[in-house]
Amino acid sequence: MKKLSLLPVCVCISMMALGQAKPSYTQYILNNYILNPGVTGIENYVDAKLSFRNQWTGINGAPVTNYLTIHGPIGKSDLRTSATSFAPPSLDNNPRGPEYWKQYAAPSPHHGLGLTILNDKAGYINRWTIMANYAYHKPLGVRTTLSAGFSLGVSSVNLDRSKIEWGSLDQQDPAIGYTSGELKKVKPEIGAGLWLYSARYFIGLSVLNIIPAKAKFVANDKYGTYYTPNYFFTAGYRIALGQQVSLLPSVMVQYWQPQLTGVHLNAKLQYEDLLWLGGSYRFSDLVSGYSGMIGVNISKTINVSYAYEVATTSRLKTYTGNTHEIMIGFVLGNKAGDTCPRNIW
Repeated sequence: MKKLSLLPVCVCISMMALGQAKPSYTQYILNNYILNPGVTGIENYVDAKLSFRNQWTGINGAPVTNYLTIHGPIGKSDLRTSATSFAPPSLDNNPRGPEYWKQYAAPSPHHGLGLTILNDKAGYINRWTIMANYAYHKPLGVRTTLSAGFSLGVSSVNLDRSKIEWGSLDQQDPAIGYTSGELKKVKPEIGAGLWLYSARYFIGLSVLNIIPAKAKFVANDKYGTYYTPNYFFTAGYRIALGQQVSLLPSVMVQYWQPQLTGVHLNAKLQYEDLLWLGGSYRFSDLVSGYSGMIGVNISKTINVSYAYEVATTSRLKTYTGNTHEIMIGFVLGNKAGDTCPRNIW
């Protein structure tokens, strides 16, 4: 009965999240492209990722997010961007060890193109988003590069009245429409981002939902779901803990109106170019929590990772259950033979 009684509360929070904030991701550090179009085409290959996120499993109608992203470089003639791009030797035969990063060189100027397809569902609200992304990468020095990118697409917001558990609610409530013709709205999506990166660090700044909009299911201006700009600041620094192990601490700050902020503190520990472990803590005005992550490079083409998140300071923490997120990555056209990313980690 707890699940049934909490459904209206869950849907209310979900509408707030859908209306103003982008979906949450535990493993965004493995795919910063999902938050910043400036990352588009950053590697020497086409990078494709599939992700499934089941949030707050203890609540009926809780958010479920799926996405497919794919992006790659264009006009990047030097696929072998340094003398060590092809399985570079090092003192310990670790292709991503300290010796590799000492010889890191910035890639030549190039373009990037990408596509994002995302579905975010919570309760009786379903949102589809399709975005095309572009970026241009320009070296600022021997080891540092700045990229600028933008995204353009559409979102379709759908409200399924058949999935509403009415109970004592008014089925003629104008906030959720009267007829099936009122239950689908399409809005434009525009985003932009900057990404500064080198051998040891990255700094990103992006904004999604640049143009504020309102998705209304009825003619009355009193009712509707607002979409406001979402701002993201991301930064990370790589630390070598030895010949086989590196540590990447990072932070991500998200802000969206009206005055809501989320701060993510992360640490990713990687063994050679084979296995990684990670943990993070998220502080948010809506839901806080901590999470763990594990991943492995199955081959030079496929990698898999899993994250488990626990809510800590939510008003629903007694009922929310936990969050599971799975990501599968595909490295396509990997002529340099890299097992793990060179510029984002």
